[in-house]
Amino acid sequence: MLELLLPPPVDPLWDLTEAFGADARPERLNLVLGVYRDHTGGTPVMAAVREAEIRLAQRSVSKEYRGLSGNTAFNRAMLSMVLGDGGASERAVAVQTVAGSGALRLLADLICRTRPGTTVWISDPAYVNHRPILEAAGLKVRTYGWLDSEGRSDAEGMLRDLAGARRDDVVLLQGCCHNPSGVDPDARTWEALASLAALEGWVPFVDLAYHGLGDGLEADLAATRMLAERVPEMLIAISCSKNFGLYSDRTGCAVVLGASRQSLRHVETALQNAARTLYSMPPEHGAAVVTAILEDDGLRTAWRTELDAMRGRIEANRAGLAARLGALGWDTQAASLARQKGMFSMLPLSAEQMVRLRGEFAIYGTTAGRINIAGLPSDRITCLARGIAGVLERTC
Repeated sequence: MLELLLPPPVDPLWDLTEAFGADARPERLNLVLGVYRDHTGGTPVMAAVREAEIRLAQRSVSKEYRGLSGNTAFNRAMLSMVLGDGGASERAVAVQTVAGSGALRLLADLICRTRPGTTVWISDPAYVNHRPILEAAGLKVRTYGWLDSEGRSDAEGMLRDLAGARRDDVVLLQGCCHNPSGVDPDARTWEALASLAALEGWVPFVDLAYHGLGDGLEADLAATRMLAERVPEMLIAISCSKNFGLYSDRTGCAVVLGASRQSLRHVETALQNAARTLYSMPPEHGAAVVTAILEDDGLRTAWRTELDAMRGRIEANRAGLAARLGALGWDTQAASLARQKGMFSMLPLSAEQMVRLRGEFAIYGTTAGRINIAGLPSDRITCLARGIAGVLERTC
């Protein structure tokens, strides 16, 4: 049997991570994986998370199964945090998942079970795992434009492409801090997307992985909340990996909004059945930590303060890189970087130039040009700017 297995495609991010691990150069810099790092290059456990873990350990009495929907208190907390005080949460169902990727796959399975062969539209460029997850669930994938030739949000092109989306198609939108580009639509474009969805009947599918790391938690959730109030049906995949620092605890949530509570009568069971065949039940620890934080005023305030500090460091990294690149004479490229937000930045480099950046300067980013600006040590900003400038200079 095994001799019939054809060589599968290699995951590009983990392939680069392995290459970084094999690189013996002491000056090597890993900006591939999307994890937050502090000024020393470490990924710390947030103080609010650590305190929540201590409290949970002190009162823990059982490791019994939670059930197919996971931690129901966590699910309620996710609905409250993401949808706010509006009425949308009253027509929503949530189940805990194995991180944001698990939520994406669970919801993709729900789409396929409900309407096999559905077309899902994703941005171009898109998060590297969007297409594989959707296609593995049996869905068709099409793309819509996201950036113009200057690396800005291309609202006109996006809306023009999505005019081709049919009723009951699904459109995958990243709610904030777009991965990989770091470029988000403005409020007017989000309003136009909501109007188009309501008019044409396609279903928004919002991927929320970085809320709190762009313009602040409430601002980053504004587009999702607006869509939830404006469209009858909507899907949301939520990750707690980045904004709670729970990367290895794999904590996420899948949310489905319907036109009414009655329309949701079979949704939770369908999600539970899909979960049962994929992983049965999600892990408890991360969900318990998040719930403890969000249900305690002191811990919630401490977490928000830490999250704001993380966002501030990311903003400082991006501003510092843009300033140094501008000082080296690359003003246009610096301005493009300065407009971006969130954990990632898209460098103004081609695939060939990214390979050269890795080979000549030991700086690792994806071939598409994405770097993890949140993983950049403060004392390496100048080094990165010089590497980018060096590649640009030798190309001109």
